[in-house]
Amino acid sequence: MPGTWLLGAPPSGGATDGPRGPAGDGSGDGTADGAGKSRARAVLLGLRDGPRDGAATDPLDELERLAETDGVTVVGRLVQPRDRPDPATYLGAGKVTELATMVRDEDAALVIADGELSPAQVRNLGDRLGSRVVDRTALILDIFAQHARSSEGKAQVELAQLAYQLPRLRGQGTAMSRVGGGRMAGGGGVGVCGPGEMRLESERRHLRRRMTALRRQVQQTARRRERTRSRRRRNRVASVALTGYTNAGKSALLNRLTGADVLVQDTLFATLDPTVRRARTPDGQEYTLTDTVGFVRHLPHQLVDAFSSTLEEVVQADLVLHVVDASAPDAMAQVTTVRGVLYEIGARDRPELLALNKIDVAPPEWVASLRAAYPDAVAVSAATGEGIEELRLAIQRALEA
Repeated sequence: MPGTWLLGAPPSGGATDGPRGPAGDGSGDGTADGAGKSRARAVLLGLRDGPRDGAATDPLDELERLAETDGVTVVGRLVQPRDRPDPATYLGAGKVTELATMVRDEDAALVIADGELSPAQVRNLGDRLGSRVVDRTALILDIFAQHARSSEGKAQVELAQLAYQLPRLRGQGTAMSRVGGGRMAGGGGVGVCGPGEMRLESERRHLRRRMTALRRQVQQTARRRERTRSRRRRNRVASVALTGYTNAGKSALLNRLTGADVLVQDTLFATLDPTVRRARTPDGQEYTLTDTVGFVRHLPHQLVDAFSSTLEEVVQADLVLHVVDASAPDAMAQVTTVRGVLYEIGARDRPELLALNKIDVAPPEWVASLRAAYPDAVAVSAATGEGIEELRLAIQRALEA
């Protein structure tokens, strides 16, 4: 898998034990974690459109959690009030100088932008800062690469990574130089490629061939999944799909409702592979409960495309059980984000039931505010079991409808 290509250089020979994030590439100075491994030091940067008056959270808070999930130590932040990114350097010239000073003072080897950067912006910023520059999309893709466990998940993540890399191959430094490229360059005529063009086209062909093979593998898995869904439909087994923002507690709720023992971690994107378990309503009706990948703000479209077969579980479900982290300050914004992704994947017409999770740790006034905003939602705690029987009844009523 090309995980190291996103946040560092491709491995130069030798096998690697799976994909590595920026903390494991060995470049630049870093801090040590509890296991003694080097952690890259990073500065976060972002743009703010207008004042933040009344904003519940800073958008860079989530980016910092993503960075920490990927094994990066955040040592600084820089935000510029700006309506749109500078086409050359993302930030304005003055802020780039300020950022360069911060990177130098904090001895940071990595800069992470809270947005998608063009290849020119990455190159220009890297030249000015003297450190590696990556964007939010590359960071999320690298996290997915580290957390994928099944062959299906690994294939989907690699496909998303390659879709991200393909348009960014052009002009990657002097290795792609255009020596001898036509009459004006003193070459042998139109159509004569120099070593830069030849290597670039070779890389493109390699990536396209690999993407074709991965798509075929993912399609085979999708066909098997569809056959399984067809059998359930023939047997009149209803299906419920768990969805929601990452780390909202979907896996914990699956365990509570079905008695399963699925991995539960307090981290972003801990679960990528879909997990299906059987459950029963209070009146004995059997249904399947499927745990799917969590969503996040600005989820890369490459991931949405690559995980389409997995997300099809949500599109085909009889009921979408939307799990909301009631303890999150921006819970309502997270609901909007998830519904936006559901709309994007074609699940906007699916019946939806909101479960306000983590009420055992959420301030009561937050829970009351959410219940007022979403009157049909059910307040639960997957950790303590509070509200679970009410949720079972709500699922039963929704499936009967």
